[in-house]
Amino acid sequence: MANLVIVESPSKASTIKSYLGSNYKVMASVGHVRDLPKSSLGIDLENNFEAHYINIRGKGDLIKELKKEAKNASKIYLATDPDREGEAISWHLATVLGIPVEDTRRITFNEVTKTAVKEAIKHPRSIDMELVHSQQARRLLDRIVGYKLSPFLWKTVRGGLSAGRVQSVATRILVEREREIAAFVPKEYWTITASHKNADGVPFSSKFYGNADGKIELSSSEDVEKIRAALEGQSFIVESIKKSIRRKNPQAPFTTSSLLQDSARKLGFQAHRTMKVAQELYEGIPLGAENGGVRGLITYMRTDSLRIAAEAQSAARTFITEHYGNEYCPEAPRVYKTKGDAQDAHEAIRPSDVTLLPAAVKKHLSNDQFKLYKLIWERFVASQMQAAEYDTVAVVLSSAGYLFKANGQTLRFRGYLSVYSDAGSEEDAAVTLPPLKEKEILTDNTLLPEQHFTEPPPRYTEASLIDFFKEKGIGRPSTYAQIITTIVSRGYVKRDGKSLVPTSLGEVTTDLMIEYFPDIVDYEFTAQMENDLDSVSSGENTMNGVLSKFYDKFKKDLDHALTSTAEGGPAVAAETTDLVCEKCGATMIVRSGRFGKFAACPNYPACKNTKSLSDDREGDKKEAEPTDMICEKCGAPMVARYGKYGKFYACSAFPQCKNIVNAENAIDVPCPLCGKEIVMKRAKGRTVFYSCSGYPECKFSSWDRPTKEHCPACGRNLYVKKGKEIPVCLNKDCALFGKEPEKS
Repeated sequence: MANLVIVESPSKASTIKSYLGSNYKVMASVGHVRDLPKSSLGIDLENNFEAHYINIRGKGDLIKELKKEAKNASKIYLATDPDREGEAISWHLATVLGIPVEDTRRITFNEVTKTAVKEAIKHPRSIDMELVHSQQARRLLDRIVGYKLSPFLWKTVRGGLSAGRVQSVATRILVEREREIAAFVPKEYWTITASHKNADGVPFSSKFYGNADGKIELSSSEDVEKIRAALEGQSFIVESIKKSIRRKNPQAPFTTSSLLQDSARKLGFQAHRTMKVAQELYEGIPLGAENGGVRGLITYMRTDSLRIAAEAQSAARTFITEHYGNEYCPEAPRVYKTKGDAQDAHEAIRPSDVTLLPAAVKKHLSNDQFKLYKLIWERFVASQMQAAEYDTVAVVLSSAGYLFKANGQTLRFRGYLSVYSDAGSEEDAAVTLPPLKEKEILTDNTLLPEQHFTEPPPRYTEASLIDFFKEKGIGRPSTYAQIITTIVSRGYVKRDGKSLVPTSLGEVTTDLMIEYFPDIVDYEFTAQMENDLDSVSSGENTMNGVLSKFYDKFKKDLDHALTSTAEGGPAVAAETTDLVCEKCGATMIVRSGRFGKFAACPNYPACKNTKSLSDDREGDKKEAEPTDMICEKCGAPMVARYGKYGKFYACSAFPQCKNIVNAENAIDVPCPLCGKEIVMKRAKGRTVFYSCSGYPECKFSSWDRPTKEHCPACGRNLYVKKGKEIPVCLNKDCALFGKEPEKS
């Protein structure tokens, strides 16, 4: 009998299968197999927050296949991702397969390599229920907030909104920054640059500093004129010259947050795009026989630890010595300490094999994969290298009792900069000053005063927002990308180039949350809640204890909010159009759907008429509209655009990614198997059929059109058969097979 290994993703399954012999069968759960029901809260608030988990719709066949293989397996290894979420998925799998927790064989590996996988197989453990309880506490807490707050927002703001615990704080951050920008009052200030020549006639410049008592701020033209008059006709003298050597140490290897930030700044990748590509690099890439076949190129990418395994550190030092020389390798290995209470279960993000140079595997990688692997490889190698060294010189000049300063530096030893360039490093190295001597009198002295005005604080970008999250302890590295994606897709925030800008909806919702749910949007409260949730995994807190502490106060706030707004109407009125509903005569309003905005009858559900907003023949002049579709090729958001032949969906990363989807092909129904978009296709003879947009990873297809409705008897999607209009159940094992379920 073969051994069964269950992982999360199909690509990871194929990688691991290549490492294990014929005595192992590797299957993928494709994420969670059980979850809370979508149709109800799924939590018994009066009975110790007992959760009601159900098998996820569309996964019935997969679960049946897993049970079949498990029944015939001699050993079952649960090899889901090595984090809290992965531990919970293993627990759900064990529950579905009927395996007691104490009998489970849970294995984890920080890198998907042959050595790591085989070593993990030798040392299985049982499922860590404290980790599971930590994930459950977070999942239940987010469900309570979402399902209890959303109806309140429907009533007070606008129908169809959804609320979330961390997304509300993230939106508040952006709203407050936008208001800070709007309220900003510029202040005038001046600078004075002086140009000089040394004894050899070599020019250089200096900046006004102040006098012997300290720095002087120049806030008006009068201040400048006073100094200019005092300096007129006066000579400049070199008062002091200070030379030194400055050492600049390399940065630590990447954590999730620093990877997201650097990827945004250097590669222009949005957070979800970075995480998607990193997942691919972790799970394994076919590298050809010359590079060992299928291999995971990086360690696990969801981590806030800076720890590096001793073997990896030793391999890096050997590589540095052989390729750059002894002088580039420090005498002692560099060790980076993780700040605060960061989880240290994983290493920092690093290449699984430092000898696999990016250039050597480039032909096997996509453009995004190569760029991100190169960034991770360079940062890791640099983190173990010698510091860069600069010759610096600081010169103080005096004239009429005022002081001017000039600074220069030249790079004397590149060190880690030979591999990885920090922002601004090359520019800093280029500042030079000519030879000068103390008490030297300078010639050709001229002054250049310049007026300036202070600038408002910049809008947040993904990189700076993630930096704020990290500083304040909001969310966790594994959730940063999803937080940003959520607030954009739900219309609370929009993108303006690289900047994130709150919408009017985001502002109204934030004000309401601050008034009625101050804890939910409080930075310190949110950070403490994250710590409380993390403490469940260490046994310091219990799941019920954390949930009870939160829910008691939250319920009081919710009751107060519902009572206080009982007589109020929505805070945001629906946007009207100049279109008239031809079915009932009402003026149509603007609604937002999965694929952007559309016109809808305000008398819904009595009248369900809708119309496209692109029928004005000016569609090709419209700006791109955001959608919550994700590009299957690069992971960037898809946007709705209008061309000569009407509406289509295009990747927002254009021109780097030129993926487009015909709008007529998308039917606004998620795949029953994997949840991705279902699209309409045509077979030979132009016969229409329906297929998952995730093909070939997901091979779902059907001649009948799937719908979002589900059969109340078996839970599977209902389908509309060709030539019919009524959705029916097509599960042959269901009592309602071929029938239209009754509407409840």
